[in-house]
Amino acid sequence: MENVYELIAFILLGGMVLGSALLVVTLKNLVHSVLSLIVTFIAVAGIFLLLNADFLAAVQVLVYAGGVCIMVVFGVMLIQRSDIAESNPVNWRFGFAALLGGGIFILIGMFAARSQWMIAGTEVPKDTVGTFAPILLTDFVIPFEVAAILLTVALTGALLLVKEVKANGDRS
Repeated sequence: MENVYELIAFILLGGMVLGSALLVVTLKNLVHSVLSLIVTFIAVAGIFLLLNADFLAAVQVLVYAGGVCIMVVFGVMLIQRSDIAESNPVNWRFGFAALLGGGIFILIGMFAARSQWMIAGTEVPKDTVGTFAPILLTDFVIPFEVAAILLTVALTGALLLVKEVKANGDRS
């Protein structure tokens, strides 16, 4: 009976991913597109949870939904364009992209239907975060800290660039 609930959750989360990803590329307001992107990332984190990959789900929410999208929202809001409602227009490439995306989706579905899926012999560990934490905070502590510093420098640089543009009076 548990598999039925997992299937229902997967179908709902998959629908959320597809629906909100479609909204990301079709909404005309850039802020609304970014908010739909956050919903997409959180739904993908839910799919990771269904796969018992709780570490990936936490990283998905913290790094992508929390970090990347919030940086984009701050960037859009700091620019203060007067025409933000029409900042993400649909152009002539939309029809071509929809056709190409649909064709790729059908092709992937055909390949997935013809593939032989094998079940792994080992189970997923129950505590994946407990497995990654010592490795991340001992062996890979330097790259972990460098990535944190890099993100901080990128955010600071973006804020300085926006401040310079505002000081010059350029609002393009």
